[in-house]
Amino acid sequence: MGSNRKSNLKTALIGTIISLLAIFIIFKFTETQITWKIILKTNNFYIALALLLHLLFWIFWALRIVILSSFLNTKVEYKYALEMTLASNFLAAITPSSAGGEPLRVKMLTDRGVSVGSASAIVLAERLLDAIFFITALPIFIVISGFSTKFGIEVGIVFFVFLALFILFLYFIFKDPKNVDKIADKLYKILKRFMKEKRADQALIFIKDELLAFRQAAIDLVKNPIQRLAILFFATVLIWFSDFLVPSAILLALNEDPVVLLSITSQLILIIVSLIPITPGASGIVEAGMVYLYSMFLPSHILGVLIGIWRAITYFSNLIVGFIVNVRLLKSKYLK
Repeated sequence: MGSNRKSNLKTALIGTIISLLAIFIIFKFTETQITWKIILKTNNFYIALALLLHLLFWIFWALRIVILSSFLNTKVEYKYALEMTLASNFLAAITPSSAGGEPLRVKMLTDRGVSVGSASAIVLAERLLDAIFFITALPIFIVISGFSTKFGIEVGIVFFVFLALFILFLYFIFKDPKNVDKIADKLYKILKRFMKEKRADQALIFIKDELLAFRQAAIDLVKNPIQRLAILFFATVLIWFSDFLVPSAILLALNEDPVVLLSITSQLILIIVSLIPITPGASGIVEAGMVYLYSMFLPSHILGVLIGIWRAITYFSNLIVGFIVNVRLLKSKYLK
């Protein structure tokens, strides 16, 4: 446990340094004198609004976990769902593609008696809802905002291709239970290369059971009435729009036009780009991407302070609050 904590702290430190370095470079190459004048005139009310919007991001995410769990006849208290959200956001912030958050949410769900298959279905449903939202919202906002960028279109197309392949994989699993055996058998051949045959046999039984449990849980989710699924999608919209409006609130704090439509379109592109598995929490990548996108409709002297405050609210807060929650969970023996 101690070594894992040290490893997490080291990764968090690397992500923080990369992000701060990127922000420093942005400040260095923008009009610094004007930037500091803008900082001194910052409207604290709108900074508080930006913080509130990110708080709503956490609140709505936890609410979606509660709703998803209830659809599988599993009760998860809201307080625990919020702890899951905050704790997993920390691991997401220190892993490429935010990949560390999902396994922790699965673990915390299983700690409450949910099967691994059902917990995986809940977490996968979250990712799928997010993906559907991104791929639906991006072209809509590109059209209504008039934000023309070849980069954004290319990102959207690549993301759509990967989403389509992923949905085909899910269809393969759902089409016939025998397909689960085919996947498990292929995994078994890989496992035998890295472990003894007896342990590989035990792993094969576990994998098959959990894949079947995942398949059944996913089917149970899809079988819910369309009204329930619409509630889930609406919760997803609330989650992401809460965070996507943070830059506009910061721009209001800087006495600038919030450029809401252009900013949301840019955020949609950035969130997809941040899935590239290179640096912890996409540090450096999102800062560079934000400079590129926002420089198309904002003056250069605004960029440094906008990105600095934005990362403090949406990234560093996840690290700080998430770390505190993780430590508390470890002490309470949720994560033995």
